[in-house]
Amino acid sequence: MLGPVGAPALADTIPVYDITVVHTYPHDPQAFTQGLLYRDGFLYESTGMHGRSSIRKVNLETGRVLQQANLPADVFGEGMTVWGNELFGITWQSQTGYVFDLASFKLKRTFSYPGEGWGLTQDGKQLIMSDGSNELRLLDPATQREVRRIAVTVNGVPVDQINELEWVNGEIYANIWQTDVIARIDPASGNVVGWIDLSGLLRAERKQMGPDDVLNGIAYDPASGRLFVTGKQWPKLFEITLKRRAAK
Repeated sequence: MLGPVGAPALADTIPVYDITVVHTYPHDPQAFTQGLLYRDGFLYESTGMHGRSSIRKVNLETGRVLQQANLPADVFGEGMTVWGNELFGITWQSQTGYVFDLASFKLKRTFSYPGEGWGLTQDGKQLIMSDGSNELRLLDPATQREVRRIAVTVNGVPVDQINELEWVNGEIYANIWQTDVIARIDPASGNVVGWIDLSGLLRAERKQMGPDDVLNGIAYDPASGRLFVTGKQWPKLFEITLKRRAAK
């Protein structure tokens, strides 16, 4: 569905957006970023890897971790979102989700789901979860039970490897694993309505990084309209703006 990393396919039919970096912030280079969100002046981040998975509250300006809760060493943390005064986090292959108190980071309960967990966000009505396929699962926030699924496609062709998610102005923004693009998804139809091309971010540093240290992490501040992105074990986090690329 996608061409080489950083080269969205079907650019002639789907709008492509280029980025401008507005500001660069420090980011923990040991954080294997899985989920990212902005709330009340702070970043919240979930990290992965066995023995290193955690949820964190982070100072945006300094990148300093202000609060942290670690997941059990035998699980691989994945996406995260906030619902009310709770943080919901999922795991890769353990089929287990965790619910933490937003203020104290104390574990309140766990929940189960079939298959893998990748990304997590919410639209104000339900939780939205990715599992690496082209389908997004909609979950009831109260019970965490699956309500229905959205099949993500471009001109009828499935788009899989959907990873970290963020709800932005009525669209679902989604990292596509192992690429430098973000898909903008219409939640009503599942159609990709735009590609955001982030190729070139952290170009010099990434030459020294591992193959899994890829773009992953989208956070949006609806009050200011600020959009933030980062990657797994990246030393920087970027505030960006978008501009639609002119058609050829």
